[in-house]
Amino acid sequence: MRKKISILTTSSAMRSRITFYVLRFTLCLLLTLPLLLTSSASAQPAKPTSASPLPVTLNIGFQGAGGTGGVPDVDVAIQILFAITLLTLAPSIILLMTCFMRIAIVLSFVRSALSMQSTPSNQVIIGLSLFLTLFIMTPTWERIDAEALGPYRAKQITSEEALNRASLPIRSFMLKQTRPKDVELFVEMAKLGPTSLENLPLKVVIPGFIISELRTAFQMGFLLFIPFILIDLVVATVLMSMGMMMMPPVTVSMPLKILLFVLVDGWNLVVRSIVLSFGG
Repeated sequence: MRKKISILTTSSAMRSRITFYVLRFTLCLLLTLPLLLTSSASAQPAKPTSASPLPVTLNIGFQGAGGTGGVPDVDVAIQILFAITLLTLAPSIILLMTCFMRIAIVLSFVRSALSMQSTPSNQVIIGLSLFLTLFIMTPTWERIDAEALGPYRAKQITSEEALNRASLPIRSFMLKQTRPKDVELFVEMAKLGPTSLENLPLKVVIPGFIISELRTAFQMGFLLFIPFILIDLVVATVLMSMGMMMMPPVTVSMPLKILLFVLVDGWNLVVRSIVLSFGG
């Protein structure tokens, strides 16, 4: 038993000694590494002889607009950080600052009114909403490209001025679709006082536009529900009069809804109504 205890004590002492030497070697290496790097950097490179080939160098770097004789601009690192942040916020910008929200909500109401839970699927609704958004927002994006992105690519304006110019078409689009009551609500809560539409900050315009779009989308969804609710009432009344109380009315009304929707070319009417709702 004593031999085992002595062996364990010896092994633990050896482990602690080995650990001490390893730590000491690591500390010495960390202390001498800066000296080695400094000496290697200060050494002059050997001149290539006539027989040896010339070295090939590759330089990779970034250069802002100020370094090329254009308008002085912010640092490239800040531009990259801003671009990454903009890519992160791109889904929110598309959802809340364009017509995408109203289109997606109205199409979801159409699916619910037809008593279909998964047809068309969410992917189809989102895809159709994206392409309709692209169709409706094309004039606004062309204006942004002509007034902000084009001069910025030509290095005629700075990034800050390009951002300010790009916000003007978006602001005018949102204010065109926003109710004055909603804008006044956020102006009052922000305590801005009497302010013209051109000087309204985006922190006031964007939330007012969002709640206005929600109200408009729900109004359109309610109008879409009315003819389908009438079909449900008629089918339920007929089944009740025939004594078929155990049969769900949806079983009969859903094919009738689909038939009516196809006969009146419902998708054409819905899309036309959505697109024309942004033209006023």
